[in-house]
Amino acid sequence: MFEGSFVALVTPFKNGEVDYKKLKELIEYHIENGTNGIVPCGTTGESATLSFDEHERIIGEVVSMAAGRIIVLAGTGSNNSREALRLTKHAKKSGAHGALLITPYYNKPTPEGLYRHYKLIAEEVDIPIVIYNVPSRTGISILPETVAKLSEMKNIVGIKEASGNIDQTTQILQWCNITVLSGDDSLTLPIMSVGGKGVISVAANIVPADVAALTRHCLEGNFDAARKCHHKLFPLSKGMFIETNPIPVKTAMRLLGRINGEMRLPLCDMTQEHESQLVGILKKYGLMSTV
Repeated sequence: MFEGSFVALVTPFKNGEVDYKKLKELIEYHIENGTNGIVPCGTTGESATLSFDEHERIIGEVVSMAAGRIIVLAGTGSNNSREALRLTKHAKKSGAHGALLITPYYNKPTPEGLYRHYKLIAEEVDIPIVIYNVPSRTGISILPETVAKLSEMKNIVGIKEASGNIDQTTQILQWCNITVLSGDDSLTLPIMSVGGKGVISVAANIVPADVAALTRHCLEGNFDAARKCHHKLFPLSKGMFIETNPIPVKTAMRLLGRINGEMRLPLCDMTQEHESQLVGILKKYGLMSTV
């Protein structure tokens, strides 16, 4: 179920509130451009600054707007297991196809603590669960051994792997039957070359058709075409992280007229130096005029 290009969807705001009209426009844009799945309320969606009511409404609205035309993998993670359980139950009730749960951040749980966290939620909520490993944001990396142990649970079906470590991805694929999705756009091709099934992409907010093409070529075994896509996407993929995500992607979307670029504190506007750098990347890609 979870393969191809999934967009780590930004959350559009307007005057401090979630802009649901713009959210619908973004979903339609992704459906039209070949994105395989929508991931609302993830890190790119600024989940840390959403209230529970906002978080739950966004997931419900995305499921309703998608209307079965595209897979919805709802971000429901938290560093509080009870909160993650609540959000995951709501995602199930709303009709999401699955739940993406980040490893608990700041707490820095032990491997056993991570195992118990995911086990609790998997036993309580009958929904496909994708683990999200992003140690640069959480301060903890889930070990392949723990992933293998968790994969024995029928509804823990995948992992978004953003450790930047291809060896770790390879070990996960060798030790368990679980879907691996890249969590780094620049590593989608390497991860898929060792058996990954796709990406949860930041860049897909900007160039959804190109990211979808890369994953499609990989899944079809056409790695010559995939390499061409990879090299085209690489500068843009790296540009999405010249400042903390989602500052660059929201800035790029503003520059391209897709959204107003509004973020919530503690995130703020990109520096002028970095914005100029980002403009250069967008122009080189062909997304902005060089005149």
